[in-house]
Amino acid sequence: MFPRGNLYSTLLAGIAVAVAVAILGLAIRRFLVQPKWLGAVSRESGLIGLLIFLLMITYLAGLGITEDSVLGKTTWWAHTVALLVFGPLLPRSKHLHLVLSPLTVLLRHPGFGKIPPLVGDDDFGLDSGKDLTRLIALQAYSCVECGRCTEHCPPFNTGKLLNPKEVVLGVRTYLNDNGPASTEPLIGRHLSAEALFQCTTCGACEAECPVGIQHLPILVGLRRGQVNTGKWGNEYGARLFLNLERFGNPMGFGQSERQKYIDRISLPYYDGTQEYCLWLGCMGAYDLRGQRIVEDLVSILRHFAISFGVLRKERCTGDAARRLGNDYLFAELAQANIEHLVEVGVSKLLSICPHCVQTISEDWQELGARFEIVHHSQLLAKLVSHSSGSQSLPTAVFHDPCYLGRYRNVDEEPRRVIRQEARLVEAPASRRSSNCCGAGGGLVFLGEEPGRRMNVERARELVSTGASLLVTACPFCQTMFQDALLTGSASPPAIVDIAQLIRPTLVSKR
Repeated sequence: MFPRGNLYSTLLAGIAVAVAVAILGLAIRRFLVQPKWLGAVSRESGLIGLLIFLLMITYLAGLGITEDSVLGKTTWWAHTVALLVFGPLLPRSKHLHLVLSPLTVLLRHPGFGKIPPLVGDDDFGLDSGKDLTRLIALQAYSCVECGRCTEHCPPFNTGKLLNPKEVVLGVRTYLNDNGPASTEPLIGRHLSAEALFQCTTCGACEAECPVGIQHLPILVGLRRGQVNTGKWGNEYGARLFLNLERFGNPMGFGQSERQKYIDRISLPYYDGTQEYCLWLGCMGAYDLRGQRIVEDLVSILRHFAISFGVLRKERCTGDAARRLGNDYLFAELAQANIEHLVEVGVSKLLSICPHCVQTISEDWQELGARFEIVHHSQLLAKLVSHSSGSQSLPTAVFHDPCYLGRYRNVDEEPRRVIRQEARLVEAPASRRSSNCCGAGGGLVFLGEEPGRRMNVERARELVSTGASLLVTACPFCQTMFQDALLTGSASPPAIVDIAQLIRPTLVSKR
């Protein structure tokens, strides 16, 4: 056994070697390889890295050198000078994150993608420096500028202006230039409104951050500041808000269209005795593809004698309004739905849309609502028996919706359903690392996007697997990929929702 002193020295030496190797790797990536998403690298970063490397090397060298020798004294002084220079630099540079990042991780909002509520009648979101919370300031100064958020940002990777790292650094620069009490607008010299409204709220930036920065509350907060103060002028956004306010859905259809659909497929109304209240959602009630998914799900429910009913009145959950920063409209839509759900005694909901599931289960809590809601993949996973495993089955690739896989950690249930009917092949980016289809954050309603289209880029990734089936679990994703494949592939795979894929098998086996 090592004596206690030798064991301690050996452990420290191992750590020093690991740090020195890591710093060398960091230098190669930042100053030689320089991936585009890393952005400009400051000289200060190189100086700090050099000092850390010098501290490790001089420590290791001192272990094998007599302290009284000339070389030993030189090594000691080099180590000491590096430490003396490093100390004062720490609080004045971006490397303050070495101290702040543990606090950031500890104090971050609970939950993923959590949008904090507005506080009081005078809170309009992040409009100027006085609106920046201490937590946002802490997170801005904790950024290590590693660029991992940018590396995984779908808008950035398709040529958009949005760069989540620069948004966080823009807040930091604003604070350095103006201070936290400033009334100067955040949007302008430091941040771009156009970039903010290119975010799909997919959450990749927040999921990838190594120091716990929560980008989504910042991005949505800045959108709030633009929308709630009337500074955001967007033709498509204005039309979307008007449709939601007048018709209760983003497409602008009258409620009579929903009623016609309910009558056509003879959907029962929820009366408080059924197991599930089937939440149709805007896509399930008004979109042709969404309606087909609902019909297959209804067929399965009826076949397994699972009781359900739909609401007589149903408005949009407010997902798009919420993510685009229109809190007043979100609350208006949500409150109308909550009152009706309480009135008819709903206890458990079922939905085909991950956006509806997330908004009802999380965002509505701000208004005091507590409803249990299940995504249809979770229910279908309980109905399938086991994986078929047959080599004669077609191959299928599954696209994980951001609001299902990354937000809610529901990724195995849809795969269990797919394996019943197909041989599953994984996409280059999947589960919590899935790439976005481009529909989230209200972007599906905001017209043509600049740069390359996100749905086309993601569709190419999925097609590259060679699968004959592209399986979705979100009506928005299905619509986005249907459009993308029409323009991007001569022989595209068939697109089906998990309910559409499994219905023939489940129904025929009963």
